[in-house]
Amino acid sequence: MQTLNAETLQGLLENLFPEDSSADSEQLSSQLLQILRGASANDDPPGATDLWSGADAVLITYADTVVEQGVPALRSLRQLLNNRLRPFAEVVHVLPFLTSTSDGGFAVASHDRIEPRFGDWRDLADLAHGRRMMADLVLNHISASHPWVRQFLRDEEPGRSCVLEAAPDPCWDQVVRPRSSSLFTQLSGSDGPRQVWTTFGPDQVDVDWRSPEVLLGFTRLLDRMLRHGVRWVRLDAVGFIWKTPGTGCIHLPEAHRIVEVLRQLMERSCSGGVVVTETNVPEQENLSYLVSGREAHLAYNFPLPPLLLEAAISGRADLLNGWLNRWPALPVATGLFNFTACHDGVGLRALEGLMTDQRRLQLLIACEQRGGLISHRRLTNGEEAPYEINISWWSAMADGGIDPAHLQRARFLMTQLLVLALPGVPAFYLPALLATPNDLGRFRRTGQRRDLNRPQFKADTVERRLQDPDSDATAVTSVLAHALRVRRDQPALHPDAAMEVMSAGRSDLVMLRRRGGGQTLVAVHNVTPSRLTLVLGRLGGRTGLAWTDCLSGSSETHGSQLQLEPYAVHWLIQA
Repeated sequence: MQTLNAETLQGLLENLFPEDSSADSEQLSSQLLQILRGASANDDPPGATDLWSGADAVLITYADTVVEQGVPALRSLRQLLNNRLRPFAEVVHVLPFLTSTSDGGFAVASHDRIEPRFGDWRDLADLAHGRRMMADLVLNHISASHPWVRQFLRDEEPGRSCVLEAAPDPCWDQVVRPRSSSLFTQLSGSDGPRQVWTTFGPDQVDVDWRSPEVLLGFTRLLDRMLRHGVRWVRLDAVGFIWKTPGTGCIHLPEAHRIVEVLRQLMERSCSGGVVVTETNVPEQENLSYLVSGREAHLAYNFPLPPLLLEAAISGRADLLNGWLNRWPALPVATGLFNFTACHDGVGLRALEGLMTDQRRLQLLIACEQRGGLISHRRLTNGEEAPYEINISWWSAMADGGIDPAHLQRARFLMTQLLVLALPGVPAFYLPALLATPNDLGRFRRTGQRRDLNRPQFKADTVERRLQDPDSDATAVTSVLAHALRVRRDQPALHPDAAMEVMSAGRSDLVMLRRRGGGQTLVAVHNVTPSRLTLVLGRLGGRTGLAWTDCLSGSSETHGSQLQLEPYAVHWLIQA
């Protein structure tokens, strides 16, 4: 456990709440630490000092992605992970599991209760046993049914101080929006109508972080999570949490201070605790939560999914290679959370400045041809712009020709293996691991575009898929489980190991040289549907030593040519 400097915490609080006295900030600091005392006493014994290793991967899933009649969903999930998917779940990210009213759990209606059909806090702790658990702090908003909102409408505390009230005003015309819904929503209070902020939609009421009571409330939630096995926390949409008139109300200095406060609280109470920021925004804005070294440990790598998707669909990796060649240098003990598929769509804001409008349009058309849909956000001028592509990653990997299944599996695996070859921590989305196509039935029932990629499975159906030696799910999980085992034993593939892009300027291959722990490894990815030839002598290395593919075990002499099948991946070392 890292030692927290209480004076540093107090200084952050004084900066965050400048109208409060020094004594008030000291008292608030003491209250926060007192709340977390139980979690600190219940912390795991100190182990390795590293926050992550080459063995780590994160599995992203809803609590009820897998269901069984009469069995709490968290128990069904635990059985699947323990019996079938253990290699993928060193860290398991269970998406919002608290009682909610909409948006796939992100409209949280209670900070105390787990959704009853998922189970209870004991079930969550059981799932966390033997692995690290990642959970969401939905910091920007709560459900319109949350007790704070009900108290606000009755003009009672603490809700009166916790809900962000506003009246339409020209000073808010520059607010950056992630949605096309109204920024404000009118609710009926005991003394008449009340106007509240609803940045993400009418059922998601923004909280007022200018009130210390909000920080206290979320610290109580953090304490409960930590006491039930959570070790990593994802700060959902954290960039939007502070509002100042006349600004875009995104990534304001106060939002960064709140992240720093939460990291300090995590480090005080949880050895090995990791803070992950989620901000679907242009790249430099996203990285702003890492560059100080005092805020997030990891940040979602939002440019990766759309650039990799475009490369896989078009067979051109020029944009992907160019971006990889500018991989950011980050402070020690920080890194990127690398993913392709997740519960949301493929975000497009991260492409700003990285892809031309024409290339982006071609990508959108290709995804629509594969059954995908496009969601939009409202700009400050009132116009709407594409915000994300809603599609399952498996469907996105379909061929654009007569036979959608042509090379689909190879294309899919290439993208996932590339994620494993990058610096940072890799993550997989459970429905993608199960090679799941667009869930058109669920979308038709709900009308929610994101539900195309939020399927739900019966436990016995998943079991049959994974027992079938010919199923896509079996092939995908077998190949990737093997790659995870190989990755664990390669020092050059440690999340913190250095990377050099060897394919800058090329469009057919992505070649990455990783160095770490005295080892050099070259990861080669054919992003085309064609067979290619690679002269191994051009990789550098030591003359006379053969190159061995860690994934297949095969060897080639230094001067020979390696035949690359369509979408092939090779992890090459010289021993």
